[in-house]
Amino acid sequence: MRRSVRVAAIATVTSAGLLLAGCGGGKSSNKGNAKANAATTSVVNASDEKGGTLNYAMSDAPESFDPGNTYYAFVYNFSRLYARPLTTFKPGPGLKGNELVPDLAESMGKPTDGGKTWTYKLRKGVKYDDGSAITSKDVKYAVERSNFARDVLSLGPNYFQQFLVDNPGGYKGPYKDKSAEGLKSIETPDDQTIVFHLKRPYYEFDYLVSAPQTAPVPQAKDKGADYTKNVVSSGSYKFESYQEGKQLVLVRNPHWSASTDPLRKQLPDKIVLKLKVAQSTIDKDLKAGNTQVDMAGRGVDAQTQAQILTDPSEKANTDNAYGQRLVYTAINTKVAPFNNVECRKAVEYAIDKKAVQKVMGGPIRGDLATTVMPNDLAGYQKFDLYPQKYSGDTLDLTEAKKHWDKCGAGNVNTTILARSDRQDEIDAATSVIDSLKKIGVNARIQQYPTSKYFSDYAGVPEFTKKNNVGLMMMQWSSDYPTGFGYLNQILNGKAIQKSGNSNLSELDDPKINELLDKAIATASKAEREKMYADIDKRTMEQAVIVPLTYFKVLHYRSPEATNMVASAAYTGQYDYLNIGVKK
Repeated sequence: MRRSVRVAAIATVTSAGLLLAGCGGGKSSNKGNAKANAATTSVVNASDEKGGTLNYAMSDAPESFDPGNTYYAFVYNFSRLYARPLTTFKPGPGLKGNELVPDLAESMGKPTDGGKTWTYKLRKGVKYDDGSAITSKDVKYAVERSNFARDVLSLGPNYFQQFLVDNPGGYKGPYKDKSAEGLKSIETPDDQTIVFHLKRPYYEFDYLVSAPQTAPVPQAKDKGADYTKNVVSSGSYKFESYQEGKQLVLVRNPHWSASTDPLRKQLPDKIVLKLKVAQSTIDKDLKAGNTQVDMAGRGVDAQTQAQILTDPSEKANTDNAYGQRLVYTAINTKVAPFNNVECRKAVEYAIDKKAVQKVMGGPIRGDLATTVMPNDLAGYQKFDLYPQKYSGDTLDLTEAKKHWDKCGAGNVNTTILARSDRQDEIDAATSVIDSLKKIGVNARIQQYPTSKYFSDYAGVPEFTKKNNVGLMMMQWSSDYPTGFGYLNQILNGKAIQKSGNSNLSELDDPKINELLDKAIATASKAEREKMYADIDKRTMEQAVIVPLTYFKVLHYRSPEATNMVASAAYTGQYDYLNIGVKK
């Protein structure tokens, strides 16, 4: 999923200025020792040096730090410092970051019953930050609260709710169901063993349990929506203090042991995350070494980009990374006239993608897109059902007008949503509005903050219907690096939720739902990937998503940070698990 982070609006620069230096590797102890894009191919400034304070900053604040109530990639990444899922991704540069390994579990899952039952054993001796033992019951409870108490915790995905066998009569989650047994489809025969019983085979289940929703939560210390204020740690760091909207401080978890955790190094003494810091300030602090990591992984702002791309010594500290994500406009199939496929096809042809790419910063911020699946995701197949033709810089609207005439809607008014704290998204939405005016669609923009975009606005079907929201700006990256991990939450009709919804188009196509179910139940990886490509093509035939760009991020890599790798598994962000700081 993970919903992708925002990026800064970037002034377009010349094509020559967009070409970064070649890839390189090795350690970097000073500015200029590593090359541009080095962290996409190797570990930059590798070090096991302990101590010091590692400083993060973010221009906004996350919806939640609760590992069971989040769906942003940067929280998935960051939360592993204090919350250990059953599996996770091993820190590695680029596509090497997609390697899945056991985390809280001692090994990958053991499938039986044709892939419908999965069994995991927890590592022995793992403890919370208070010294109490972590048990399989805590993992079960974490899944119950995150997937079945959607009225309290609505922000994460609902995979487990979709695929676990239902309780007779249904299950209302642990806040309402006070029975000792809880969800019957998850068994904990002993404190180290957890068994998941599924409705149908799920051959990518090891990927699914990499979600922070499987990080253990002790039921006695759960505070529902307020758990975010003081998460009980199972990782290498624990909460020391949290000031909502201002700052989070993590310190070493004294009960974490390297003997039970082969992945984490616990290098800094302290990790400080400052919230709601201006992006221009973050960029300056990264260059000065006062901040080592931009938490949101959003990339530098316009002014900084212009500076670093024209200064060879600064450009050497940049990484331009893909992250298996797409920038797109979702078309709402439940709001007229976009409940008519001909109207939607007209929109596909009418939105000037080159204009959108330009306002988002040019090719360095993403290639033009024609598919739902990103071009760096396994199983991607190149095709274009709505080819755009240009005369110079002017888009030919012949096909757009032809389909709009078939639609028969005439001049219409609609609303397009964008996030108020994402200037690039606002600029892209404005470009979309300008394009659609030319075929008779008059859209007005409504802006809402990232922290409420999915919980209260774009992700609430009742709100979008009531407010005539026909179009919504969106970025999406895979929950895990497969076609199912990318497609299911934004295309499956069973993934539509009352709040926190990611299927913004509210697509509920029986054939697509069937193909998704069939794909995940297919043992052959090659066969699954073929079905994912078929789903992509059928989705584009339905014209519910307008792909705009295959997104790329431009990071400034702090020379003061160690163990820097830009991981595809976390949307091209740096992997946060083992970053250290020079003392």
